[in-house]
This record gives sequence, structure tokens and C-alpha cells, in this order.
Amino acid sequence: MVKMETSGQRRSGFTLIELLVSMAVIALLVSLAAPRYFSSMEKAQETALRENLRQVREAIDKHVGDTGRYPDTLGDLVSKGYLRRPPVDPITDSETTWILVPPKEPGQGGLYDVRSGAPGLSRDGSAYGTW
Repeated sequence: MVKMETSGQRRSGFTLIELLVSMAVIALLVSLAAPRYFSSMEKAQETALRENLRQVREAIDKHVGDTGRYPDTLGDLVSKGYLRRPPVDPITDSETTWILVPPKEPGQGGLYDVRSGAPGLSRDGSAYGTW
């Protein structure tokens, strides 16, 4: 025997309108949160890049203070214990994109300064390679 539904009874579950409204609310919340998330990711990468540059420059200065000359490569800083490992450029996510700036006087070593090889501009409008 088949039980017939009367007009006073309701089926359990969600209607199409309820599902659409809840999806619209979720989409609104995501559209508000996504720009903040990506902005905070860029800010974190730039902060990490500035810190990596500071640490490498400090290691170069310590090397010069100890030996009287600039290191030849980033690998020299690692092998002599000034750095634990070559730093990663957080913008390019690579250890190999650093731009090595030689000293002005030849014969003083090969690494006077290091700059990021990342293309593009930072949030403040300056190029990453000028930091």
C-alpha cells in the first residue's frame, strides 16, 4: 500500500531556494576574505625577502671582518659557517635567482652584495632587484 502525502505534511530536506541562498552567502564571504588572504601572502613574502637579504649582508660583513676580503660566492659563506644554507628567494622560490654584486675593486673577492632576481614590483612600487 502506497502512503499518500497530504498537504499538511512536509518532506525533510532543503529546497532549491535554500541551497541557492546558502551558496550565495558562502560566495560573498569568500569574495570578502580572498583579497585579504592574497595581500597577506604578498606581505609575508616581502618580509621574508627583506630578512633573507639582511642575513646574507650581515654574513658578508662578518666574513670581511674575519678574513679581510669578500667571499667569492654564497657557497663560501655556507662552507665557512656564516650561513647554514643558501637562502631561498621567497618571491621566486629558488636559491639560484640571487644577483651577486661584485666589489668595486678587483681582487677583493667576488661577492660584495646580493640582490633579488625576482621580476616585478613590490607593494610599495619599488623593484625587488633594488632592495
